[in-house]
Amino acid sequence: MRELSLRGVILGGLITVFFTAANVYLGLKVGLTFATSIPAAVISMAVLRGFADATIVENNIVQTVASAAGTLSAIIFVLPGLVMVGWWQGFDFFTTAAICATGGLLGVMFSVPLRRALVVDADLPYPEGRAAAEVLKVGAGSREGAAESARGLRVIVVNAVASAGFALGAQLKLVASEAAVWFKVGSGATALWGSLSFALLGAGHLVGLSVGLAMLVGLAIGWWIALPVLTALSGQTGSAEQIATTVFSNDVRFLGAGVIGAAAVWTLVRIMGPVIAGIRSALAAARTRGADARPVAERDLPIGVVAAVALATLAPIAWLFDALIADGPLAGSAVPLIAGSLVFVVIAGLMIAAISGYMAGLIGSSNSPISGIGILAIVAASLLLVALFGRDHDADTTAALVAYALIVTGVVFGVATISNDNLQDLKTGQLVGATPWKQQVALVFGVAFGSLVIPPVMSLLNNAFGFAGTPGAGPDALPAPQAALISSLAKGVLGGDLNWSMIGIGALIGVAAIGLDESLARAGRLRLPPLAIGIGVYLPMVVTLPVVLGAVVGRLYNAWADKQHNADLARRLGVLTATGMIVGESLFGVLFAGIVAGTGQSSPLALFGLGFAPVALGLGVVVFFVLTALLYRQTMQAVND
Repeated sequence: MRELSLRGVILGGLITVFFTAANVYLGLKVGLTFATSIPAAVISMAVLRGFADATIVENNIVQTVASAAGTLSAIIFVLPGLVMVGWWQGFDFFTTAAICATGGLLGVMFSVPLRRALVVDADLPYPEGRAAAEVLKVGAGSREGAAESARGLRVIVVNAVASAGFALGAQLKLVASEAAVWFKVGSGATALWGSLSFALLGAGHLVGLSVGLAMLVGLAIGWWIALPVLTALSGQTGSAEQIATTVFSNDVRFLGAGVIGAAAVWTLVRIMGPVIAGIRSALAAARTRGADARPVAERDLPIGVVAAVALATLAPIAWLFDALIADGPLAGSAVPLIAGSLVFVVIAGLMIAAISGYMAGLIGSSNSPISGIGILAIVAASLLLVALFGRDHDADTTAALVAYALIVTGVVFGVATISNDNLQDLKTGQLVGATPWKQQVALVFGVAFGSLVIPPVMSLLNNAFGFAGTPGAGPDALPAPQAALISSLAKGVLGGDLNWSMIGIGALIGVAAIGLDESLARAGRLRLPPLAIGIGVYLPMVVTLPVVLGAVVGRLYNAWADKQHNADLARRLGVLTATGMIVGESLFGVLFAGIVAGTGQSSPLALFGLGFAPVALGLGVVVFFVLTALLYRQTMQAVND
C-alpha cells in the first residue's frame, strides 16, 4: 500500500504552513495551541480523493507531518522570553530554526523506544489518536466517507471565513474586539473583561467543559478574590483599571505560577510509576523478540539509527550553546558549561519524552500540561546555573545566565512538544495499520517543516505587535503568557528577586486544587484539573472568559450531538467547527501583522474613530453572539444533510 509518498509529505507540508502559523498566533495571544491531527486528516482525505491509489495509511502520513509541525509551534512558550529579557532584538531565522529542529529531532528519537511501552503494551486511552483513526477509517473507501470529508472541509472553511471576517471588522473598528467593565470593590479593584474572539471560543470548545470550568475557578480565585484583596492592600491610587492591571502583573500572575508549579509536580509524581513500568516492559520485550520476528506493522526505526541520530544532534546543540556565550561574560566557562548542559538536555529530555508521551496517552495532547513541564525545566536549569555560578553577578552576567537558561529550556521544550505529539500519532497509526518507522520518518519531516515556518511567523508578529512588557510594545502587543512567566522565573531564580511569597501561596492553593480534583474523581463527578485552575489564575480575564464560554457552548453542542442518529459524525463536525474558528482568526492575525509591519501603523485598516467606539461595542457584542449561533446552527444542518 502507498504510505510514505512524496505527495503525502508535500501535502502535509502545505497544511503545516497554515496550521503552524495559526498555532503560533494563538499561542502568543492566549497561551493555548490546538491539535491539528483531525483537521489535517479531513483536508488530506478531501484532497487525495482525486487520486485513485490514495490509501488510509497515506492520509495518516499527511496528518502525522502536519500534526508534528503544528505541535512544535508550542516552542513559542519559551523563545519569546529571549526578546522579553532584552537578549534578542528579534528572531534570527537560522538560530530559531536550529533550536526548533534540534529539540524536535531529539523528541522524535527519544520517543521511538517508548512506542511499545506506551502505545502497544500500556492500556492508555489516547483520545485524540483514537479520534483521528476513526476519522481516517470513516473516510477510507466509501462514498459516505468521501461525502463526510467534503462536508468536514466545508465546515472548516465556512467557520474560518466567518471568524476572519469578524476579526477584520474589529480592525476596521466597526465592531469592538473586547468588552470590559472595571470597578472598585471597597478600596480594591477588579473587572468583568472578555474578548470577542472566535479563536478563543473555538479553543474552549476543544478543551471541554472540565477544563473550562477549572479555568473559571482559577479566574474567580485570581480576579474576584485575590485581586480585590491585593489591590486594597497595595495602597495605589488611580483608576480601577490602572490599579488592577498593575497588581495583576506584579502579584496575581505569580500566584498562578505557584498553582501551575504544584499541579505540574503532582502530575509528574502520579505518572512516574506507570512510565517506569512501561519502559521496563519495552526493554524486556526487546530482549525476548528479535527485530526480524516482528511483523512490519511493529517495526520501529532501528535503535542504532536512533542512537546515532540523537548523538549527532548534540553537535549542533553544542554549537548553539557556544554561539550564545561566545565573547560574553560566560565565555571563560564555555567547555564545562556546554558539557554540563548537554548532559542536562539528554537526561531531562529522556525523562520528559516519557512523561510527555504518557500524559498524551492519558488525557490527549491538547490537554497535556506541557507548559508545566516548561516551568519545571526552566527552574531546574536556572538552579543548576545558580549552583555553578552563584547569584552575586553584575547585570551583564546575570542577563547572559538568564538567556542561557532560556536557550537550554528551549531545546528541552522541543523534546517535550514532539514527544507529546509523537506517541499520539503512532497510536493512530497502530489503529489504521501503518508502519511505525515510516511514521517516525514522517515526524522528522514534520519537525523540518515546522522549523522553517515558525521563525518567520514569530518575526512578523514581533515586528508588528511586539510582546507585552517589552520596550516599545504597542497597545496590541501579544501577551505570550507562558514565555513571560518562564522568563520571569529565570530572572527571579538567577537574580534572587523572585516573588516567592506569591508563588508559595499559589502552591498552597495548588495543593488545595489537587485535593479537590481527587475528591471529585473519587465521587465520580466532573473533575477540575489543577493545572487548568492555575492557568485560569495566571491568564488575564480577557483571555480566560471566552475560553470558558466556548467550553459551555461546546458542551451544549455535544449534548445535542449525542441525541442524533449519527452522534460520532455530529461530534466530529463540532470539532471541525471550533477548528475553523481558530484557524480563520489566527490566519487573519498573521496577515494583519504583515500589514502592520508593512505600513508601520498600529491600526492601518481603521475606518472609524473613537467617537464610534460605543456603537462598535454594542454592535460587536450582538454580532458576535448572533454569528456564533448561526455558525453552530449551520453545523447542525450539515450533520443532518
